[in-house]
Amino acid sequence: MRQSPNIIITGTPGVGKTTHCESLAERLGLRHISVNQVVKDKDCHDGFDEEYQSWIVDEDKLLDAIEDDVKQGGCLIDWHACDLFPKSWVDLVVVLRVDSTTLYDRLKARNYPEVKLQENLDSEIMEVLLQEARDSYDEEIVIELTSNTSDEMETNVDRVEAWVRQWKADNN
Repeated sequence: MRQSPNIIITGTPGVGKTTHCESLAERLGLRHISVNQVVKDKDCHDGFDEEYQSWIVDEDKLLDAIEDDVKQGGCLIDWHACDLFPKSWVDLVVVLRVDSTTLYDRLKARNYPEVKLQENLDSEIMEVLLQEARDSYDEEIVIELTSNTSDEMETNVDRVEAWVRQWKADNN
């Protein structure tokens, strides 16, 4: 039995996943697993996609690379997808959302190629990642939070922190 929960923080690039994970890790002592960093550091990829300016992830290698950490519990898994992670690993899925104007500005500031920027905007508008989470996990562990402003981010971190404290009270 895990002593601390595993939480996936997911959403379209630019919604604040890393910012949320860093705040939660600092407050709660959980381990922040940045999937992008793991993919690069542990060669969990099949090369680089020039058009999208991103790594082509080998999901099997990725899961093997993080499995031991995740099975211990206390992980914040930071990535734009969630459906590849086994249900048994996951206690909460937080899907961060932003309005399309805010997302456009954030992705433009990151110099995203136009094709990647448009695909991510379309994904956010069509709620692709929210639906993926709802299709992959039990509905009671999937929550949708808005992340347009720093005040919303702070409220989100407070809410997840309260959830973690309750999870620990219920499971230890």
